Amino acid sequence: MRRLMELAEAPGVPGAEDEVRQIMRSEMDKLGFPVMYDRLGSIFAEKKGETEHPRILLAGHLDEVGFMVSEITRSGMLRFTPLGGWWSQVLLAQRVTVISGKKRFRGVIGCKPPHVLTPEERNRLVPIREMFIDVGAESDEQVKEWGIRVGDPVVPVCPFEIMPDGDTILAKALDNRVGCWLALEILSRLRMEKHPNTVIAGATVQEEVGLRGASTSSWVVEPEVAFALDVGVAEDHPGSEGTNKARLRQGPIITFLDATMIPHLKLRDFVVRVAEKHGIPYQIDIITGGGTDAGRFHLFKKGVPSLVIGVAARYIHSHVSMISRRDLENAARLLVETIKELDRDVLNQLTTW
Repeated sequence: MRRLMELAEAPGVPGAEDEVRQIMRSEMDKLGFPVMYDRLGSIFAEKKGETEHPRILLAGHLDEVGFMVSEITRSGMLRFTPLGGWWSQVLLAQRVTVISGKKRFRGVIGCKPPHVLTPEERNRLVPIREMFIDVGAESDEQVKEWGIRVGDPVVPVCPFEIMPDGDTILAKALDNRVGCWLALEILSRLRMEKHPNTVIAGATVQEEVGLRGASTSSWVVEPEVAFALDVGVAEDHPGSEGTNKARLRQGPIITFLDATMIPHLKLRDFVVRVAEKHGIPYQIDIITGGGTDAGRFHLFKKGVPSLVIGVAARYIHSHVSMISRRDLENAARLLVETIKELDRDVLNQLTTW
């Protein structure tokens, strides 16, 4: 889990993904595959198989939800704006890191103390516009002397841990360092495997603010089939007993619907057959909100058969999230077996109507 820990603990909010990208580049160089970028900073490595086609894209995304400093108050507090989707209720009293060049400053998210709130104020959620980050400064001048500026990225703080069961991983940014890990893991596993295609695996930038890197990287990769590697929402909390929603330790997720894409049905059914053929457990995810980079991949040029494969995760879009190591392993198995069977004939079947 060293690789996943490094990826998860690295800071990388949208537009400031440099440290995560450097880890990806280092791991790709170790594997010995050529690396390509788009002009926004998305990164991919190419693994040639027995044939050049089909070109299969496997893409996580580098960025995590976070914040940007939007104002420095006279008293030395930092106002901030969210980068990605946040529910304000999960923010108060959480620690963050403000990154200003090579300097890092620890802070805590605060608001007006509850002791002085009116009864009406106590009965409502505090909006983000009323929150601030306290870095322990006495004034705006001191903040500026330290080097903190408007526009600096702000990253949640949560150390990487493996829970007592030996399977559950707790960390920040598992949405979507899981996808980054899967891309690298598949490249690693394919080093000694024959496959009838070319695999281009890596991660995009700025997914959390509008699938932006997915739009640009498609022009670099030129995929014929695309898999977005991401997480889905685990709904195995109290109150969801007896439902068929995604749960930890029940296998990887195959997304049948989200707000950005109805997956290519022939590709979806092909992957399901591969999973069942190899005895790999899987879960079906149907959501009406949210989306992934596949929402852009499938619209590239004439259209690209696309699908989302990932793992269930608890508490995403907060400072902390949880996933299962067992689900990660089964997701990697499913992707490898799919790639080994996805040849030109299968591509022709997918794209013939």
